[in-house]
Amino acid sequence: MGRLIDYANPEQGSDSVHAFSHGNTSPWIAAPFGMTHWAPQTEGGARFYKSTARQLQGVRATHQPSPWIGDYGHFLVMPQVGPRLFGGGRQSSVFRRADTTIRPHLFQTYLGRYQTQLSVTATERCACFRFRFPADKSGRILLESLAGASWFRVEGNRVTGHTRGNSGGVPEGFACYIYAEIDRSVADSCLFVGEELYGGTGEAEGLGVSIDSASGGEVTLRIATSFISVDQARRNFVSEVDGRSFEALLEANGNRWEEALGRIQLEGASERQKQTFYSCLYRTQLFPRIWHEPDQTGNPIHYSPYDGQIHEGVLYADNGFWDTHRTVYSLLSILDPQRLSEMVQGWTNAAKEGGWFPKWSSPGYRACMIGTHLDAVVADAYVKGCCDFDVEAAYAAMIKDATVVGNAEGSFGRAGIEAFDELGYVPADEFEHAASRTMDHAYTDFCVAQVARGLGREQEERRFYDRALNYRNTFDRARGFARGRRRDGSFDEPFDEFAWGGAYIEGSAWQCTWAVPHDPAGLAELLGGRLAAIEKLDRMFELPPVFDVGTYNREIHEMTEMAAVEFGQYAHSNQPVHHVLYLYTALGSPAKTQYWVRRVLDELYTPGPGDGFAGDEDNGEMTAWYVFGALGFYPLCPGHPTYALGAPLFGRATIQPKGGEAFVIEGLGNRAETPYATQTHLNGRATSRLYVEQDEITRGGRLQFTMAAAPTERTYAPDDLPFSLSNWRR
Repeated sequence: MGRLIDYANPEQGSDSVHAFSHGNTSPWIAAPFGMTHWAPQTEGGARFYKSTARQLQGVRATHQPSPWIGDYGHFLVMPQVGPRLFGGGRQSSVFRRADTTIRPHLFQTYLGRYQTQLSVTATERCACFRFRFPADKSGRILLESLAGASWFRVEGNRVTGHTRGNSGGVPEGFACYIYAEIDRSVADSCLFVGEELYGGTGEAEGLGVSIDSASGGEVTLRIATSFISVDQARRNFVSEVDGRSFEALLEANGNRWEEALGRIQLEGASERQKQTFYSCLYRTQLFPRIWHEPDQTGNPIHYSPYDGQIHEGVLYADNGFWDTHRTVYSLLSILDPQRLSEMVQGWTNAAKEGGWFPKWSSPGYRACMIGTHLDAVVADAYVKGCCDFDVEAAYAAMIKDATVVGNAEGSFGRAGIEAFDELGYVPADEFEHAASRTMDHAYTDFCVAQVARGLGREQEERRFYDRALNYRNTFDRARGFARGRRRDGSFDEPFDEFAWGGAYIEGSAWQCTWAVPHDPAGLAELLGGRLAAIEKLDRMFELPPVFDVGTYNREIHEMTEMAAVEFGQYAHSNQPVHHVLYLYTALGSPAKTQYWVRRVLDELYTPGPGDGFAGDEDNGEMTAWYVFGALGFYPLCPGHPTYALGAPLFGRATIQPKGGEAFVIEGLGNRAETPYATQTHLNGRATSRLYVEQDEITRGGRLQFTMAAAPTERTYAPDDLPFSLSNWRR
């Protein structure tokens, strides 16, 4: 393999089912952060691709961020030869793995039923298809809406239309508009609804366009999408694909991916490690997706899914911040800080248009998960110097999150925030997931305080730093866990440390007690001190992976996945524990971080479709975890400009940020049997610190780890440890 895109496997983690996730991903063909993704579809439903399938239904234009959230503006493209058989999978054709290529910039296969080669590449808002039909037969192109009301028109070799299909999170009048051109003359066309065919223009489930391809066989379809109008789709067409050959567009998209993946170069990695690493890095460059489009002068405008109006400026969509705030945005702060600033401006525009920051965006407000973790994204960008956004407006949205009651559906705002302010915790007899909410509210209050501090808002800074310590109020020192606490101050009874749900979100006390990334020292004090906290972490891995279904009343897939990986109560299948391994480092026991992170990297990630991940990949969060773990440092506390140290997986990794200086990480003597870092040097000078600062990375330099088969025991001074709010405020 010569190019990095040849190491990236878009199929990674795609073979999942409802009851067990290996990633719940799809093999997206896209430009980095592209507005529309394109993916092979082998079956209907939310998990529409299986690598083991033998039949292809078509290539899907998709905006689905997760099968749990659903798709919108989605439609299918498929070539056909012979009888008109449309819709419901009747157009499916056998395809073989040996004839198929799937890369970030290309899907290509041979359809045996039609003796036709299908190829597709993408730009940000468009795609270019190449169909090589049999030379002696005329071909047909099928466009099928996959949900909702749709409308199509054919004029000459041009196709226009729209689909209103969605899964929620859109205002009335929403549509995804289509403008397409075929480079051959159209012989005829027909609309279809079910098996009924008819001519003309209008509402239909899909469209079949017959082409006179018998004289040459090769046909190019260029297709643009827009959320504004058909005219805007045509503008996107002109700016991105008009007059450009398939080969030129394929090369351009490949170069964009090569540049994005090339921001991290590896040495001393095995071929399989490179496949896993670059497959993961590819997935960190997909979400959130661009939702703005260029106007006549090239300036960004967007249709807002928050108020249904057209606005100037940028917008992004499709992100679950409960997941992604932990890793993805911190990675972007290093690799592409200007992109991160633009994303935060996009989310700030969402708050201006809808009144609130979204908790889950797809494409507008969605009621999913708890907390307001976009606050952490803003704070992380701000303290790391990625500040090219309307900071005052973003801060106002953060203050609203922290002080104003949101809607009953839970699509914005923090549930229980009034009680949290009054009592110092969210009462378990009034709100579900109360312990998790209390800890999440405390952490995001820390993030609010960080921005308040930077803006010189001293009163708000003090208020939210104080509230950031409210996590203490949900801890039962006698039991050694965070617990649900009732309004009268008593803890919920009975208590089962292995029971999921109730006071916790997607976990039990074992997974959710650790949700204090901003204050590991304070957490340790509640658990009986540093050594007691380390022993409790050890116990987490020693216990069997058992559980009680608790208030979920059924075995959800995260429970099954925790049991399957056999890492005790450490459930890497889900986000609540993703910072936990680095708590060892924060408590002065870095060797245990290094041991367990190496095991997770080696055992719970592969580049394959059927075993790629231990659970849902979640818009780049699971994969950014791998990237950080393999590099040797991790954003333990997004919202603070430092990273906890682990140990690198490779002999050398060079980070080359977009527009920045190179930062080199070396693992001297790094092999499979040497997971421990016994010495650390930063820019040639020995350091006992167990963290690295953002500006030390972004201004360039060298971080060296001396690797060994056995750890070196030592005692660390408080200043050597990663940030803890309790220590900082003393």
